[in-house]
Amino acid sequence: MKAWMVVNEYLRTKKFKELDQLLEQAAQHLGIEIEVFYNSELPIYYGISPNDYFSMFDLTAPDFVLFWDKDVRLATWLTSLGLLVYNSAESIALCDDKSATHQRLSTAGIAMPKTITAPFTYETVGYSNYNFLTTIKEQLGFPMVVKESFGSFGAQVYLAKDEEELLEIVKNIGIKPMIFQKLITSSIGRDLRLQVVGDKVVAGMYRFSEHGDFRANLSNGGSARPYQPNKTEEELAVKCCKLLGLSFAGVDLLFGEDGDFLVCEVNSNAHFKTILECTNVDVATEILNYLIREVKKYRE
Repeated sequence: MKAWMVVNEYLRTKKFKELDQLLEQAAQHLGIEIEVFYNSELPIYYGISPNDYFSMFDLTAPDFVLFWDKDVRLATWLTSLGLLVYNSAESIALCDDKSATHQRLSTAGIAMPKTITAPFTYETVGYSNYNFLTTIKEQLGFPMVVKESFGSFGAQVYLAKDEEELLEIVKNIGIKPMIFQKLITSSIGRDLRLQVVGDKVVAGMYRFSEHGDFRANLSNGGSARPYQPNKTEEELAVKCCKLLGLSFAGVDLLFGEDGDFLVCEVNSNAHFKTILECTNVDVATEILNYLIREVKKYRE
């Protein structure tokens, strides 16, 4: 079986390279002939037939594409060429935009923190006033969480303790899309990361901060230990992935005050090196084995 893996040319830091290597090694171990492409090496060329495209760039169509990037336009283009792309362009787009994630899940009744999306403004205009913050303050109270809609590893997540901090955060974010969320005090500095592949949870981590950070992300200095989810938690994580059209993902759950869980985020290209180190579960192999099965089913 032949596969392409698409990665971003401009994210070549150590943690991204390590993840690429884990996927390549798993593919080779499973007998998959895998070819890695930077997203810049597969130009989107409108007005050309698939056959002419493959011929022009001397490409042979793979059995599937492991799309390990967020270049949604490219994922859409590859799909239009008749290729099987995992995850799909639509599901990547839904996960990449936190506002879109919450919108899709909320329509299905998934429990999440109370969330408000900032109004859209134009790049050349910005916000001429911040009156919309009045409703947000009344609905969410302080402290509240502010998130840039596009961001990873908790780096674009902020805690506003009062009106002054809220206004400062919003002004610093500027015109970038953002959401505002009620702080779940029962989950401050701790959450669950459940790794879903297909219709099952293959690994789980309990993440926690020992340094007073309200975020539990390991990238922000958090710690982790293995976690075995119960049936309800597994069903919630899998349901989220199905609603978003994902073949694999990392689902982050918060501890609700009543003992139930709230969905925090869903990550289409969740980094799994830490979950491998924490749980010894080889997520790369789980993903590729699942994709092999999906391709075979598609051919039947």
